[in-house]
This record gives sequence, C-alpha cells and structure tokens, in this order.
Amino acid sequence: MEEAEFDKFAAEYRTLHAESIRASGESPEYFAEYKIIDVAAELARARGGAVGRPAILDFGAGVGYSVPFFGRHLPGSRVTCLDVSRQSLEIGASKYGDVAEFRHFDGRRIPYDTGTFDVALASCVFHHIPHDEHVPLLSEIRRVLNDVGLLLVFEHNPLNPLTRQAVNSCVFDEHAELVLAPTMRSRVRAAGFASADVRYRIFFPHWARGLRPFEKQLTWLPLGAQYYVVANNEKVT
Repeated sequence: MEEAEFDKFAAEYRTLHAESIRASGESPEYFAEYKIIDVAAELARARGGAVGRPAILDFGAGVGYSVPFFGRHLPGSRVTCLDVSRQSLEIGASKYGDVAEFRHFDGRRIPYDTGTFDVALASCVFHHIPHDEHVPLLSEIRRVLNDVGLLLVFEHNPLNPLTRQAVNSCVFDEHAELVLAPTMRSRVRAAGFASADVRYRIFFPHWARGLRPFEKQLTWLPLGAQYYVVANNEKVT
C-alpha cells in the first residue's frame, strides 16, 4: 500500500469518484451510505438485534466519507478511520475529527491492541493492495477484532461490465486489480475466519431505483456491481 499514491488524489477524491460513477446516476455518498446500512444490518443479525455502541475500524477510510453515516445508522458507535495516506487523514480529521479518530497505518501492522474492535469494515480497499498482501492484512484485521467481532469486506464485482467501465475510467484505480467474490471469500477464510459469506449488491441504477427493494432477494446473484464478504471472528476448528 503506497502512501504517496493515495496522497496525490486526496484533495480531489470526491470529484474523481463522482465522475467515474456518473453512469449509475448516484453520488459517492450513496455508495458510502448503503455500505453502512449493510454493516448495521449484519451487526444486528449477528447480535440478535442488539447492536449497542460498537467500536468500529474503518480500514482504508481515506477522507472519512463513511463517518456521517455511522452516526446516522449506528448512533453511539466509536469509529476509528485508518489509512496509509496522511493527507487523506488530515482532510478527514478537519471535517470529522470531533466524532471519529483518524490514525495513520504503515500498511503492515494496525496500531491497536488485540481485540480492540467489534466491527471492521474495508470499503473497496483491497483491489488497491497487491494480492499477496491480502491474507496477511486480513489476518491483522482479525487480530484487532474481539472474539465475537465482525468483518465486512466490500469490493467491486469484476463480473459486472458497468463496474469494469467505472474502474477503468477512474484515475485512482489505475493500478487496481479487481478480485472475484469467491477468491476474496477464500482469502478471508485463509486469514483464520471460520465462516465467510458473500452478498452481491447494487443491481439497479438510479433510474430503476424503484426496483431496489428486490435487491434483498438477489444477494446470491453474481451480477451486482459490488459485493461484500461478511465473516465472524471465530477460530477455525
């Protein structure tokens, strides 16, 4: 994970992101918020509806786009934004430093004790990371999750042609290597998570948003623009 590569896009991140997803008819905020809605739903499912005030690690948080949505959908949560880009963290802290912690990461070891967090989120981060680093980093995320911690890894779906078009047109995705959902699930399992499930997301653009309630029945279908792998921090036996 190269700090300089992300620093150079920090100030223009939203503009560049918005341009790359223009065909969807949605804003970057839409894509940030739906992920936090899914995090809240998975956490409620895992805990029988009682989510409490979880300690959340936003791994690769960039400028902190997700912070307002944590406050909206998981009120009372304690959010830590972790990133290799100091410039992105400075921008995020200037906007949201009163409601979240922004912490630099050297790309290898997460600077927190074992078992610190209840939830870890990686929002379209791993396609920027060399594939041979995935399992070590997922293992490191697992280390800082507590014994009942939950991991959600969101990624672009390479099987979706509109996703490929968006990635190919985005300057900060120039060196991206997209990951198939079954491959990411296998890497999560290899990192020590006992269970890992895939959910496909984002099937309908803005003009067909009336159909979005049906997406809950389509999470098995590998045609969504994105997907996530959800895993719990149980030990493999």
